[in-house]
Amino acid sequence: MGKFEIKKDKAGKFRFNLKAGNHQVILSSQGYSTKKACENGIESVRKNCKNDKMFDRKKAKNGSPYFSLKSSNGQVIGSSEMYSGTSAMNKGIASIKKNAPKAKVFEI
Repeated sequence: MGKFEIKKDKAGKFRFNLKAGNHQVILSSQGYSTKKACENGIESVRKNCKNDKMFDRKKAKNGSPYFSLKSSNGQVIGSSEMYSGTSAMNKGIASIKKNAPKAKVFEI
C-alpha cells in the first residue's frame, strides 16, 4: 500500500512525496506555503491521477523519460524521478494510479 509523506523543507515550505508499497518515491510535489495547501495538493493527486491525460510525459536533456501530473487548471502537482526507459516510466504512472487513491497521509 502506498503512502503520502508530508514534510517541511529547510525553506519552511511543505512538500509531499507519494511512496509506493516498496517505499520508492513515485511522485514529489512543489513547495506549499501552508500544510493545508499541501493537503489540497494531495487531494488533487487523488482526483487527477485517474485521468491519463493529466500525466505530461517528457524527456530530460539526457534523454531520460519522466512525467509531471497536472491538475485540471494545468498547474503541475508533482513530478517523477528520471527513469531508465519509457516502459519504466509507464510503470511509475501505473503505480501512482494504483497507490494514490487510497494512500494514507503521514507527517514526518
